[in-house]
Amino acid sequence: MNSIIKAKSISVWIFIIPFIAVNTCLILITQFHGLFPNPIHVIHNTFPYIDGGASISRTARVFPTYLIFKPSMIFTSFLLIKYWLYNKEIISFFDKNHKNIKIFVFFGVSSAIFLILHSIFLGIKFDNDFYKLFRRVILLSFIIFEITAQFYLVRTIYSIKGNLFKFLNEKVLKAKLVLVSTLIVVAIISIPLISMPGNTHLKHALEWDYFLGVITFYLLTFFMWKK
Repeated sequence: MNSIIKAKSISVWIFIIPFIAVNTCLILITQFHGLFPNPIHVIHNTFPYIDGGASISRTARVFPTYLIFKPSMIFTSFLLIKYWLYNKEIISFFDKNHKNIKIFVFFGVSSAIFLILHSIFLGIKFDNDFYKLFRRVILLSFIIFEITAQFYLVRTIYSIKGNLFKFLNEKVLKAKLVLVSTLIVVAIISIPLISMPGNTHLKHALEWDYFLGVITFYLLTFFMWKK
């Protein structure tokens, strides 16, 4: 199927582009301090996946790192929209009336729109409590909608996997189920932690590792579909 080929090829870029973009921002702000006009923006000696020395937004919201982060995330959002539409075509081919199609397409496309909004507003400062709440809601909405879309897509594929056995690597599908289930459990457990003050470094490390988990879903998609 052409849609499977397209979903397979686009999924690896949904992993590669944000992974390279975010980690390039990290390397620049921690190792190439001369690029930053304001010394207060630089960060020293941190590997935030473990020590939580900085948040993703802290590394990506200043000049020149936002010149990498924003276009990369907006382009990734465009790929995400295409990804969810390709999966709609795949599922519809085997079961055009499947009850979950509209659900994962709605949450998937919406999550991409929230990512675009987050990228646009990142680094724009207004001393306004409503604006700060608005930015948090956008980011939280992206995460919730993204994980919901991933869950329903995996659930949908499982429900028709008998029709997909020629195209599907079932072991990788199981790995995707474990990954999504883990992301959901971690999100639920983390709600009290995130809502409480303090534990800044732990929150930052969780953010980096969670980001890696979310995009790994798309890397697994690449390996899930057979050639």
